[in-house]
Amino acid sequence: MLNSHQARAATRTHFWRIGMRTVPLLFLCYVVAMVDRLNVGFAKLQFLADLHLNEAVFGLAAGFLYLGYILFEVPSNLMLHRYGARKTLLRIMVLWGIFTIVQAFASNKYQFYALRFLVGAAEAGFFPGVLLYFTYWFPDHMRGRVTSLFVMALPVSGIIGGPIAAWIMTDFNNVGGLRGWQSLFILEGIPAIILGVVAYLNLADRPSTARWLSSAEKQVIAEQLNDDDRNVRQDQSTKLIDAFKNNVLYKLSICYFAFYCVENALLLWIPTLLKSVGVKSLMSIGWLSGAIALAATVCMLTVSFSSDRRRERRWHVLGCGMVAGVCFLLLPLGATNIAVTVALLVASSAAVFGFLALFWTIPSALFKDTAAAGSLALVSSIGALGGTFSPIFIGWIKEATGSFYYALGTLGCVFLVSLLLLDSCFPRRQEVGSDSLLSDSV
Repeated sequence: MLNSHQARAATRTHFWRIGMRTVPLLFLCYVVAMVDRLNVGFAKLQFLADLHLNEAVFGLAAGFLYLGYILFEVPSNLMLHRYGARKTLLRIMVLWGIFTIVQAFASNKYQFYALRFLVGAAEAGFFPGVLLYFTYWFPDHMRGRVTSLFVMALPVSGIIGGPIAAWIMTDFNNVGGLRGWQSLFILEGIPAIILGVVAYLNLADRPSTARWLSSAEKQVIAEQLNDDDRNVRQDQSTKLIDAFKNNVLYKLSICYFAFYCVENALLLWIPTLLKSVGVKSLMSIGWLSGAIALAATVCMLTVSFSSDRRRERRWHVLGCGMVAGVCFLLLPLGATNIAVTVALLVASSAAVFGFLALFWTIPSALFKDTAAAGSLALVSSIGALGGTFSPIFIGWIKEATGSFYYALGTLGCVFLVSLLLLDSCFPRRQEVGSDSLLSDSV
């Protein structure tokens, strides 16, 4: 018979094994997904001229991607819950890889519109699907660090995506009669197909079907997850229709929309901000951008692990949100100072990625079963609208005022206000005997 210390150590070992089996592979899949989504920004440096297109066409195509993403996000997650992660990830990754490759052969704007829509439709459900998948394997109090390790793919894709795209478009230009942008779509679409097959062969849909787990290990996992189920409060939803009637779902969606605007602005405008404060060399901008992403990644992991270790969510996630919003408001202070701008970008990036990792532990703790599948996808879909709104808003304000800072400050304020909605999603006091992630002490 194991004593309590030995039992806890054994439990940690079991979940460490699960994490090593699932998280690195899903992390790699997410890196490829983000690289494939963002590579069009590099490809357009060539194909706009080759296809006689303009920036307006490119901007509309970006909107079509999010349209496909939004329309198919909820159905995809419901399919994952019903048919399993292996088949769903195989479908998602193979299709997005194929459509990414086919973009290399687009010859006019209508084909480009259609293919970007199909890329978005194919990728729909990947991110919330993985978050849903984690709820099948990890208890609430471990999910912050697991999610942070997964979303670390976002800054990593920013670090490696640019250099890889530049290399392909340079060294593979006119190879096999293909332009560099065509080679980029083809070579970066292939890994998605391969990883889809690898995920299908190596992942298990649920712990109960994992051949690489012993019966004792499956029992430990089931007990941990059952503890979460026993702590489901009366206001938690397990049915999809109940989730859609719950106003908490829409508060989370609004907050995530505001967050997505801030995150999108940060990812797209860091190079522009660095250049505007006096960083002249493209290589210097690249190195500084990479350093900012690296520092933000370390901070994100620190915050997420702290939240899980202390079993506290409210002030970790709200604190990250407040730091991000305030940093956006303070960016004008660094308008003529590189060091101040870099420091604010590091702090805001760390807070944004920390918020992203911890935010998703909230809906996954509030909603269970089919409600979790639909609600995670709905929140992600509404948030994705921010990916369309944010660049349009920033561009409009820049043209009207001549400065990015008014737009960034406005987005920071909106995000800070949205945190009031997020705070109202937490219970006001801990329930006696509750281990819920949403209790004040957890």
